[in-house]
Amino acid sequence: MVKQSVLSDVLHRALSTGGDFAEIFGEDTTTNSIALVDGKVDQMNSGRIYGVGIRIFKGNRSVYAHTNNVTRDGLLDAAGKAAAAFGDGSESEKDVLDLEERVHSNVHPILFVPSSVHAAKKIRVLKDLHQSAKSYSPEIVQVVARLMDTDQKIFIANTEGLYTEDRRIRSRILGQSIASNGTENQVGYSAPGRHVGFEMFTQLIDVEALGRETAETAVTMLHAPYAPAGQMQVVIENEFGGVIFHEACGHSLEASSVAKGTSEFTGKLGQMVASEWVTAIDDGTIPHGWGSQNIDDEGYPTRKSVLIEKGILKGYLVDRLNGRRMGMESTASGRRESYQLAPTSRMSNTYIANGTHSTEEIMASVNEGLYAKKLGGGSVDPSTGEFNFAVLEGYMIKDGAIQNPVRGASLIGKGSEILKRIDMVGNNLEFGTGMCGAESGSVPAFVGQPMIRVSSLTVGGK
Repeated sequence: MVKQSVLSDVLHRALSTGGDFAEIFGEDTTTNSIALVDGKVDQMNSGRIYGVGIRIFKGNRSVYAHTNNVTRDGLLDAAGKAAAAFGDGSESEKDVLDLEERVHSNVHPILFVPSSVHAAKKIRVLKDLHQSAKSYSPEIVQVVARLMDTDQKIFIANTEGLYTEDRRIRSRILGQSIASNGTENQVGYSAPGRHVGFEMFTQLIDVEALGRETAETAVTMLHAPYAPAGQMQVVIENEFGGVIFHEACGHSLEASSVAKGTSEFTGKLGQMVASEWVTAIDDGTIPHGWGSQNIDDEGYPTRKSVLIEKGILKGYLVDRLNGRRMGMESTASGRRESYQLAPTSRMSNTYIANGTHSTEEIMASVNEGLYAKKLGGGSVDPSTGEFNFAVLEGYMIKDGAIQNPVRGASLIGKGSEILKRIDMVGNNLEFGTGMCGAESGSVPAFVGQPMIRVSSLTVGGK
Protein backbone atom coordinates (compact mmCIF):
# COMPACT_ATOMS: atom_id res chain seq x y z
CA MET A 1 0.00 0.00 0.00
CA VAL A 2 2.73 2.47 1.00
CA LYS A 3 6.44 2.60 0.23
CA GLN A 4 8.72 1.96 3.21
CA SER A 5 10.59 5.21 2.56
CA VAL A 6 7.31 7.07 3.03
CA LEU A 7 6.53 5.11 6.19
CA SER A 8 9.88 6.15 7.69
CA ASP A 9 9.14 9.82 6.98
CA VAL A 10 5.70 9.47 8.57
CA LEU A 11 7.16 7.86 11.70
CA HIS A 12 9.67 10.72 12.02
CA ARG A 13 6.82 13.23 11.75
CA ALA A 14 4.86 11.33 14.40
CA LEU A 15 7.70 11.82 16.91
CA SER A 16 8.15 15.49 16.08
CA THR A 17 6.62 16.76 19.35
CA GLY A 18 8.33 14.44 21.81
CA GLY A 19 6.56 11.13 21.44
CA ASP A 20 8.64 8.09 22.33
CA PHE A 21 6.96 5.47 20.11
CA ALA A 22 4.93 5.53 16.92
CA GLU A 23 3.18 2.88 14.88
CA ILE A 24 1.45 2.73 11.50
CA PHE A 25 -1.27 0.20 10.73
CA GLY A 26 -2.42 -0.14 7.12
CA GLU A 27 -5.40 -2.15 5.94
CA ASP A 28 -7.02 -3.21 2.67
CA THR A 29 -10.03 -5.41 3.34
CA THR A 30 -12.77 -6.74 1.07
CA THR A 31 -16.04 -8.14 2.44
CA ASN A 32 -18.80 -10.13 0.77
CA SER A 33 -22.13 -11.50 1.94
CA ILE A 34 -25.11 -13.23 0.37
CA ALA A 35 -28.40 -13.85 2.19
CA LEU A 36 -31.26 -16.14 1.24
CA VAL A 37 -34.68 -15.85 2.86
CA ASP A 38 -37.04 -18.73 2.15
CA GLY A 39 -34.76 -19.96 -0.59
CA LYS A 40 -34.62 -16.69 -2.53
CA VAL A 41 -31.70 -14.28 -2.72
CA ASP A 42 -32.58 -11.39 -0.42
CA GLN A 43 -29.27 -9.50 -0.26
CA MET A 44 -25.88 -9.46 -1.98
CA ASN A 45 -23.39 -7.02 -0.50
CA SER A 46 -19.72 -6.29 -0.93
CA GLY A 47 -17.48 -3.63 0.49
CA ARG A 48 -13.94 -2.41 0.91
CA ILE A 49 -12.12 -0.95 3.91
CA TYR A 50 -8.95 0.90 2.97
CA GLY A 51 -6.80 3.22 5.03
CA VAL A 52 -4.09 3.78 7.60
CA GLY A 53 -4.06 4.42 11.33
CA ILE A 54 -1.21 6.21 13.15
CA ARG A 55 -0.65 5.85 16.89
CA ILE A 56 1.83 7.73 19.08
CA PHE A 57 2.87 7.10 22.70
CA LYS A 58 4.36 9.55 25.11
CA GLY A 59 4.90 7.75 28.38
CA ASN A 60 1.57 6.17 29.24
CA ARG A 61 -0.40 8.56 27.08
CA SER A 62 -1.56 7.70 23.59
CA VAL A 63 -3.05 9.53 20.62
CA TYR A 64 -4.55 7.99 17.50
CA ALA A 65 -5.38 9.31 14.04
CA HIS A 66 -6.56 7.61 10.88
CA THR A 67 -7.01 8.49 7.24
CA ASN A 68 -7.95 6.91 3.92
CA ASN A 69 -5.66 9.35 2.12
CA VAL A 70 -2.59 7.13 1.84
CA THR A 71 -0.54 9.52 -0.27
CA ARG A 72 2.71 10.78 1.22
CA ASP A 73 1.19 14.19 1.95
CA GLY A 74 -1.97 12.67 3.41
CA LEU A 75 -0.06 10.43 5.81
CA LEU A 76 2.36 13.19 6.86
CA ASP A 77 -0.61 15.46 7.55
CA ALA A 78 -2.33 12.82 9.70
CA ALA A 79 0.90 12.12 11.62
CA GLY A 80 1.46 15.84 12.19
CA LYS A 81 -2.06 16.35 13.53
CA ALA A 82 -1.68 13.37 15.87
CA ALA A 83 1.69 14.61 17.12
CA ALA A 84 0.20 18.07 17.75
CA ALA A 85 -1.99 16.54 20.45
CA PHE A 86 1.14 16.36 22.61
CA GLY A 87 1.77 20.09 22.18
CA ASP A 88 4.74 21.88 20.65
CA GLY A 89 7.47 19.99 22.48
CA SER A 90 10.87 19.37 20.99
CA GLU A 91 11.46 16.45 18.68
CA SER A 92 11.76 13.07 20.38
CA GLU A 93 15.13 11.85 21.49
CA LYS A 94 14.04 8.39 20.37
CA ASP A 95 15.46 7.32 17.03
CA VAL A 96 13.30 5.87 14.29
CA LEU A 97 15.12 2.67 13.48
CA ASP A 98 15.51 1.55 9.89
CA LEU A 99 12.57 -0.64 8.90
CA GLU A 100 13.42 -4.31 8.55
CA GLU A 101 10.77 -6.65 7.20
CA ARG A 102 9.87 -9.69 9.26
CA VAL A 103 8.03 -12.55 7.60
CA HIS A 104 5.92 -14.73 9.88
CA SER A 105 4.88 -18.32 9.28
CA ASN A 106 1.38 -18.75 7.89
CA VAL A 107 -0.48 -21.48 9.78
CA HIS A 108 -3.74 -20.82 7.95
CA PRO A 109 -3.19 -21.92 4.32
CA ILE A 110 -6.04 -21.07 1.96
CA LEU A 111 -7.16 -23.28 -0.95
CA PHE A 112 -9.87 -21.12 -2.51
CA VAL A 113 -9.97 -17.35 -1.98
CA PRO A 114 -13.71 -16.65 -1.45
CA SER A 115 -13.74 -13.48 -3.56
CA SER A 116 -12.67 -15.56 -6.57
CA VAL A 117 -15.56 -18.02 -6.19
CA HIS A 118 -18.59 -17.32 -8.38
CA ALA A 119 -21.71 -16.19 -6.58
CA ALA A 120 -23.68 -19.10 -8.07
CA LYS A 121 -21.57 -21.58 -6.08
CA LYS A 122 -22.17 -19.67 -2.87
CA ILE A 123 -25.91 -19.53 -3.53
CA ARG A 124 -25.93 -23.30 -4.12
CA VAL A 125 -24.45 -23.84 -0.66
CA LEU A 126 -27.13 -21.64 0.89
CA LYS A 127 -29.91 -23.41 -1.00
CA ASP A 128 -28.68 -26.76 0.34
CA LEU A 129 -28.90 -25.38 3.87
CA HIS A 130 -32.36 -23.96 3.21
CA GLN A 131 -33.72 -27.18 1.74
CA SER A 132 -32.49 -29.38 4.58
CA ALA A 133 -34.00 -27.06 7.20
CA LYS A 134 -37.28 -26.46 5.39
CA SER A 135 -37.91 -30.15 4.76
CA TYR A 136 -37.36 -31.08 8.41
CA SER A 137 -40.91 -30.27 9.47
CA PRO A 138 -44.00 -28.47 8.14
CA GLU A 139 -43.78 -26.33 11.26
CA ILE A 140 -40.67 -24.60 9.85
CA VAL A 141 -42.16 -21.43 8.41
CA GLN A 142 -39.01 -19.50 7.54
CA VAL A 143 -35.35 -20.25 6.91
CA VAL A 144 -32.63 -17.61 6.66
CA ALA A 145 -29.25 -18.60 5.26
CA ARG A 146 -26.31 -16.22 4.98
CA LEU A 147 -22.74 -16.69 3.75
CA MET A 148 -20.04 -14.15 4.63
CA ASP A 149 -16.34 -13.85 3.84
CA THR A 150 -13.59 -11.33 4.47
CA ASP A 151 -10.10 -10.90 3.02
CA GLN A 152 -8.02 -8.58 5.18
CA LYS A 153 -4.51 -7.54 4.12
CA ILE A 154 -2.58 -5.51 6.69
CA PHE A 155 0.86 -4.07 7.31
CA ILE A 156 2.43 -2.71 10.49
CA ALA A 157 5.46 -0.43 10.78
CA ASN A 158 6.83 1.16 13.95
CA THR A 159 9.70 3.20 15.28
CA GLU A 160 11.40 0.09 16.70
CA GLY A 161 12.23 -0.90 13.11
CA LEU A 162 9.41 -3.37 12.58
CA TYR A 163 7.78 -3.83 9.21
CA THR A 164 5.52 -6.84 8.75
CA GLU A 165 2.45 -7.97 6.85
CA ASP A 166 -0.38 -10.45 7.28
CA ARG A 167 -3.38 -11.68 5.32
CA ARG A 168 -6.49 -12.96 7.10
CA ILE A 169 -9.16 -14.77 5.07
CA ARG A 170 -12.26 -15.83 6.98
CA SER A 171 -15.48 -17.56 5.96
CA ARG A 172 -18.72 -17.99 7.89
CA ILE A 173 -22.18 -19.40 7.28
CA LEU A 174 -25.34 -18.65 9.24
CA GLY A 175 -28.48 -20.74 9.41
CA GLN A 176 -31.66 -19.68 11.20
CA SER A 177 -34.91 -21.63 11.28
CA ILE A 178 -38.20 -20.36 12.66
CA ALA A 179 -40.87 -22.83 13.76
CA SER A 180 -44.45 -21.72 14.35
CA ASN A 181 -47.73 -23.27 15.52
CA GLY A 182 -49.74 -20.28 14.34
CA THR A 183 -49.71 -18.41 17.63
CA GLU A 184 -46.06 -18.40 18.69
CA ASN A 185 -42.61 -18.86 17.19
CA GLN A 186 -39.33 -20.44 18.26
CA VAL A 187 -35.89 -20.04 16.67
CA GLY A 188 -32.99 -22.38 15.97
CA TYR A 189 -29.65 -20.82 15.05
CA SER A 190 -26.09 -21.79 14.18
CA ALA A 191 -23.27 -19.79 12.57
CA PRO A 192 -19.91 -21.58 12.33
CA GLY A 193 -16.88 -19.77 10.95
CA ARG A 194 -13.19 -20.48 10.31
CA HIS A 195 -9.97 -18.79 9.22
CA VAL A 196 -10.24 -20.55 5.83
CA GLY A 197 -11.44 -19.99 2.28
CA PHE A 198 -14.40 -21.40 0.38
CA GLU A 199 -13.15 -24.92 1.11
CA MET A 200 -14.91 -24.54 4.47
CA PHE A 201 -18.19 -25.44 2.77
CA THR A 202 -16.88 -28.46 0.88
CA GLN A 203 -14.46 -29.95 3.42
CA LEU A 204 -15.20 -28.70 6.95
CA ILE A 205 -18.90 -27.93 7.34
CA ASP A 206 -21.86 -30.17 6.43
CA VAL A 207 -24.33 -27.44 5.50
CA GLU A 208 -27.26 -29.84 5.21
CA ALA A 209 -26.64 -31.14 8.73
CA LEU A 210 -26.38 -27.56 9.93
CA GLY A 211 -29.77 -26.76 8.42
CA ARG A 212 -31.41 -29.78 10.04
CA GLU A 213 -29.83 -28.87 13.38
CA THR A 214 -31.34 -25.38 13.39
CA ALA A 215 -34.75 -26.73 12.39
CA GLU A 216 -34.67 -29.43 15.07
CA THR A 217 -33.90 -26.87 17.78
CA ALA A 218 -36.74 -24.60 16.67
CA VAL A 219 -39.33 -27.41 16.50
CA THR A 220 -38.22 -28.95 19.79
CA MET A 221 -38.50 -25.64 21.65
CA LEU A 222 -41.88 -24.90 20.06
CA HIS A 223 -43.38 -27.88 21.91
CA ALA A 224 -41.43 -27.45 25.15
CA PRO A 225 -42.98 -26.21 28.41
CA TYR A 226 -41.41 -23.27 30.22
CA ALA A 227 -38.41 -23.94 32.42
CA PRO A 228 -38.79 -23.78 36.20
CA ALA A 229 -36.92 -21.06 38.05
CA GLY A 230 -34.58 -21.35 41.02
CA GLN A 231 -31.14 -22.48 42.19
CA MET A 232 -30.11 -25.80 40.72
CA GLN A 233 -27.27 -27.83 39.27
CA VAL A 234 -26.62 -26.88 35.66
CA VAL A 235 -24.81 -28.84 32.97
CA ILE A 236 -23.58 -26.61 30.15
CA GLU A 237 -22.74 -28.27 26.85
CA ASN A 238 -19.45 -27.81 25.03
CA GLU A 239 -18.73 -25.47 22.10
CA PHE A 240 -20.70 -22.18 22.37
CA GLY A 241 -21.31 -22.87 26.05
CA GLY A 242 -17.87 -21.27 26.44
CA VAL A 243 -19.51 -17.89 25.81
CA ILE A 244 -20.19 -17.64 29.54
CA PHE A 245 -16.47 -17.76 30.38
CA HIS A 246 -15.70 -15.40 27.49
CA GLU A 247 -18.22 -12.77 28.53
CA ALA A 248 -18.40 -13.13 32.29
CA CYS A 249 -14.71 -13.76 32.97
CA GLY A 250 -12.61 -13.26 29.85
CA HIS A 251 -13.21 -9.54 29.48
CA SER A 252 -12.19 -9.06 33.10
CA LEU A 253 -8.82 -10.65 32.25
CA GLU A 254 -8.07 -8.13 29.51
CA ALA A 255 -5.47 -5.53 30.44
CA SER A 256 -7.78 -2.75 29.26
CA SER A 257 -9.83 -3.29 32.43
CA VAL A 258 -7.08 -4.71 34.67
CA ALA A 259 -4.82 -1.66 34.18
CA LYS A 260 -7.64 0.68 35.19
CA GLY A 261 -8.41 -1.32 38.31
CA THR A 262 -11.98 -1.93 37.15
CA SER A 263 -11.57 -5.70 36.79
CA GLU A 264 -12.58 -8.11 39.52
CA PHE A 265 -9.25 -9.88 38.83
CA THR A 266 -6.97 -6.86 39.31
CA GLY A 267 -4.12 -7.67 41.69
CA LYS A 268 -5.02 -11.35 42.00
CA LEU A 269 -2.17 -13.03 40.10
CA GLY A 270 -1.20 -16.22 41.89
CA GLN A 271 -4.48 -16.40 43.77
CA MET A 272 -7.14 -19.10 43.57
CA VAL A 273 -9.95 -17.56 41.50
CA ALA A 274 -11.66 -20.73 40.25
CA SER A 275 -12.14 -24.33 41.20
CA GLU A 276 -9.20 -26.68 40.77
CA TRP A 277 -10.96 -28.21 37.75
CA VAL A 278 -10.69 -25.01 35.72
CA THR A 279 -7.81 -24.27 33.34
CA ALA A 280 -8.55 -21.40 30.97
CA ILE A 281 -6.50 -20.55 27.89
CA ASP A 282 -6.41 -17.95 25.14
CA ASP A 283 -4.70 -19.28 22.01
CA GLY A 284 -4.38 -17.16 18.88
CA THR A 285 -2.29 -19.83 17.11
CA ILE A 286 -4.97 -22.51 16.54
CA PRO A 287 -4.73 -23.45 12.84
CA HIS A 288 -7.76 -22.07 11.01
CA GLY A 289 -9.32 -20.92 14.28
CA TRP A 290 -11.95 -18.21 13.77
CA GLY A 291 -10.10 -15.84 16.11
CA SER A 292 -6.58 -16.87 15.03
CA GLN A 293 -4.02 -14.64 13.31
CA ASN A 294 -0.36 -15.06 12.45
CA ILE A 295 0.37 -11.76 14.22
CA ASP A 296 -1.73 -9.49 16.37
CA ASP A 297 -2.61 -5.98 15.23
CA GLU A 298 0.55 -4.59 16.84
CA GLY A 299 2.84 -6.98 14.96
CA TYR A 300 3.60 -9.50 17.70
CA PRO A 301 3.49 -13.21 16.72
CA THR A 302 0.37 -14.69 18.30
CA ARG A 303 0.79 -17.14 21.15
CA LYS A 304 -0.94 -19.48 23.56
CA SER A 305 -1.49 -17.87 26.97
CA VAL A 306 -2.57 -19.75 30.09
CA LEU A 307 -4.86 -17.42 32.03
CA ILE A 308 -6.01 -19.75 34.80
CA GLU A 309 -4.28 -23.02 35.69
CA LYS A 310 -6.08 -25.46 37.99
CA GLY A 311 -7.96 -22.56 39.49
CA ILE A 312 -4.96 -20.24 40.00
CA LEU A 313 -4.81 -16.93 38.10
CA LYS A 314 -1.65 -17.07 35.99
CA GLY A 315 -1.88 -14.15 33.61
CA TYR A 316 -3.76 -11.44 31.78
CA LEU A 317 -4.27 -10.58 28.12
CA VAL A 318 -1.91 -7.67 27.53
CA ASP A 319 -1.51 -5.20 24.67
CA ARG A 320 1.41 -2.80 24.15
CA LEU A 321 -0.05 0.34 25.79
CA ASN A 322 -1.60 -1.33 28.82
CA GLY A 323 1.57 -3.40 29.16
CA ARG A 324 3.42 -0.13 29.65
CA ARG A 325 0.96 0.91 32.32
CA MET A 326 1.18 -2.43 34.12
CA GLY A 327 4.90 -3.06 33.64
CA MET A 328 4.15 -6.26 31.73
CA GLU A 329 5.11 -7.60 28.31
CA SER A 330 2.55 -7.92 25.53
CA THR A 331 0.87 -11.31 25.16
CA ALA A 332 0.14 -10.55 21.48
CA SER A 333 -3.40 -9.59 22.42
CA GLY A 334 -3.60 -6.21 20.66
CA ARG A 335 -6.57 -6.35 18.30
CA ARG A 336 -8.85 -3.94 16.43
CA GLU A 337 -11.78 -4.08 14.05
CA SER A 338 -10.17 -1.83 11.44
CA TYR A 339 -7.61 0.90 10.83
CA GLN A 340 -10.16 3.39 12.15
CA LEU A 341 -9.69 2.17 15.73
CA ALA A 342 -6.65 1.90 17.98
CA PRO A 343 -5.90 -1.62 19.21
CA THR A 344 -6.36 -2.78 22.79
CA SER A 345 -6.21 -6.08 24.67
CA ARG A 346 -8.71 -8.58 23.29
CA MET A 347 -9.41 -12.30 23.38
CA SER A 348 -8.76 -14.49 20.33
CA ASN A 349 -9.71 -18.16 20.87
CA THR A 350 -10.54 -18.42 24.58
CA TYR A 351 -11.60 -21.66 26.21
CA ILE A 352 -11.79 -23.85 29.27
CA ALA A 353 -9.41 -26.76 28.66
CA ASN A 354 -10.40 -30.42 28.70
CA GLY A 355 -10.88 -32.11 32.04
CA THR A 356 -11.17 -35.80 32.88
CA HIS A 357 -14.90 -36.42 33.22
CA SER A 358 -16.91 -38.19 30.55
CA THR A 359 -20.28 -36.91 29.37
CA GLU A 360 -21.89 -39.97 30.95
CA GLU A 361 -20.25 -39.30 34.32
CA ILE A 362 -21.38 -35.69 34.36
CA MET A 363 -24.98 -36.48 33.46
CA ALA A 364 -25.17 -39.38 35.92
CA SER A 365 -24.04 -37.09 38.74
CA VAL A 366 -27.06 -34.77 38.49
CA ASN A 367 -30.06 -35.65 40.64
CA GLU A 368 -32.15 -32.77 39.42
CA GLY A 369 -31.08 -29.82 37.30
CA LEU A 370 -30.92 -28.14 33.91
CA TYR A 371 -29.01 -29.23 30.81
CA ALA A 372 -28.18 -26.12 28.77
CA LYS A 373 -27.51 -27.67 25.37
CA LYS A 374 -27.25 -24.39 23.46
CA LEU A 375 -26.79 -20.86 24.71
CA GLY A 376 -28.01 -17.74 22.97
CA GLY A 377 -27.34 -14.07 23.60
CA GLY A 378 -26.78 -12.41 26.92
CA SER A 379 -25.44 -9.44 28.82
CA VAL A 380 -22.61 -8.92 31.30
CA ASP A 381 -21.22 -6.11 33.43
CA PRO A 382 -17.42 -6.44 33.01
CA SER A 383 -16.73 -4.45 36.18
CA THR A 384 -18.63 -6.95 38.35
CA GLY A 385 -18.81 -10.06 36.16
CA GLU A 386 -22.58 -10.29 36.64
CA PHE A 387 -24.23 -12.00 33.66
CA ASN A 388 -27.54 -13.13 32.24
CA PHE A 389 -27.57 -15.60 29.32
CA ALA A 390 -30.52 -17.03 27.44
CA VAL A 391 -30.69 -20.80 26.94
CA LEU A 392 -31.57 -21.41 23.29
CA GLU A 393 -32.17 -25.12 23.85
CA GLY A 394 -32.53 -26.68 27.30
CA TYR A 395 -33.66 -29.90 28.98
CA MET A 396 -34.39 -30.94 32.53
CA ILE A 397 -32.25 -33.66 34.11
CA LYS A 398 -33.62 -36.03 36.75
CA ASP A 399 -31.82 -38.94 38.37
CA GLY A 400 -28.97 -38.69 35.86
CA ALA A 401 -31.16 -38.84 32.75
CA ILE A 402 -32.21 -36.15 30.28
CA GLN A 403 -35.95 -35.53 30.53
CA ASN A 404 -38.27 -33.14 28.70
CA PRO A 405 -37.12 -30.06 26.80
CA VAL A 406 -37.80 -26.66 28.38
CA ARG A 407 -37.80 -23.16 26.95
CA GLY A 408 -37.45 -19.66 28.29
CA ALA A 409 -34.57 -20.55 30.61
CA SER A 410 -31.78 -18.11 31.43
CA LEU A 411 -28.58 -18.47 33.43
CA ILE A 412 -27.95 -15.73 35.97
CA GLY A 413 -24.82 -15.28 38.06
CA LYS A 414 -21.43 -13.69 38.55
CA GLY A 415 -18.26 -14.68 36.70
CA SER A 416 -16.04 -15.10 39.75
CA GLU A 417 -18.70 -17.22 41.46
CA ILE A 418 -19.42 -19.55 38.55
CA LEU A 419 -15.68 -20.23 38.18
CA LYS A 420 -15.57 -21.55 41.74
CA ARG A 421 -18.73 -23.63 41.30
CA ILE A 422 -17.52 -25.60 38.27
CA ASP A 423 -16.99 -28.98 39.89
CA MET A 424 -16.87 -31.31 36.85
CA VAL A 425 -15.16 -30.69 33.49
CA GLY A 426 -15.59 -33.01 30.54
CA ASN A 427 -13.18 -34.14 27.83
CA ASN A 428 -15.06 -33.11 24.68
CA LEU A 429 -13.67 -29.62 23.98
CA GLU A 430 -15.24 -27.87 20.97
CA PHE A 431 -15.37 -24.27 19.78
CA GLY A 432 -18.18 -21.90 18.89
CA THR A 433 -17.97 -18.88 16.62
CA GLY A 434 -18.74 -15.31 17.65
CA MET A 435 -18.00 -11.65 17.15
CA CYS A 436 -16.66 -9.89 20.23
CA GLY A 437 -17.37 -6.20 20.77
CA ALA A 438 -15.30 -3.81 22.88
CA GLU A 439 -13.64 -0.40 22.65
CA SER A 440 -11.52 -1.40 19.63
CA GLY A 441 -14.58 -2.61 17.72
CA SER A 442 -15.92 -6.01 16.75
CA VAL A 443 -13.38 -8.80 16.19
CA PRO A 444 -13.72 -12.53 15.39
CA ALA A 445 -13.38 -14.78 18.44
CA PHE A 446 -13.74 -18.48 19.16
CA VAL A 447 -15.33 -19.42 22.48
CA GLY A 448 -14.99 -22.96 23.74
CA GLN A 449 -15.18 -25.52 26.47
CA PRO A 450 -15.92 -29.17 27.10
CA MET A 451 -19.15 -30.03 28.91
CA ILE A 452 -19.08 -28.62 32.46
CA ARG A 453 -21.19 -29.01 35.58
CA VAL A 454 -21.93 -26.02 37.82
CA SER A 455 -22.85 -27.11 41.34
CA SER A 456 -25.38 -24.31 41.84
CA LEU A 457 -26.59 -21.57 39.52
CA THR A 458 -29.66 -19.37 39.35
CA VAL A 459 -31.96 -20.37 36.51
CA GLY A 460 -34.52 -17.86 35.35
CA GLY A 461 -37.81 -19.28 34.09
CA LYS A 462 -41.43 -19.51 35.14
